[in-house]
Amino acid sequence: MDNQFTLKKRERISSRKEIDQLFKEGVGFIAFPLRVIYSEKKTLSGAAVSILISVPKKKFKHAVKRNRIKRLIREAYRLNKNALIPCCVEKECGLLIAFLFIGNEMSQWNEINTAVRKALEIVKERVE
Repeated sequence: MDNQFTLKKRERISSRKEIDQLFKEGVGFIAFPLRVIYSEKKTLSGAAVSILISVPKKKFKHAVKRNRIKRLIREAYRLNKNALIPCCVEKECGLLIAFLFIGNEMSQWNEINTAVRKALEIVKERVE
């Protein structure tokens, strides 16, 4: 049995084809400090929901800070993804989601967690 609070490799977008599809066909919105872009996959291959996380080097010069923000976003997604996955499984469609950090300063855990929750709720409403 898969533990529901894990984030496996197959749940991350790594294929150039999927990334291009996401940014070409995707719909976006802002849940500050995140810009969220999502797109439906035609087939349910791999994971029901796959994510991509990006933090701009232009705003955060030091890799330590970029990695910290990415780690916080991944953790918030890992803990809150269970609200979205059953919806995708029952519709038999997959989702590609990109979380792009647009804030100018380091964010704290509670701010990022709230933004990820809000983003997942918006995606769930729009997909249903």
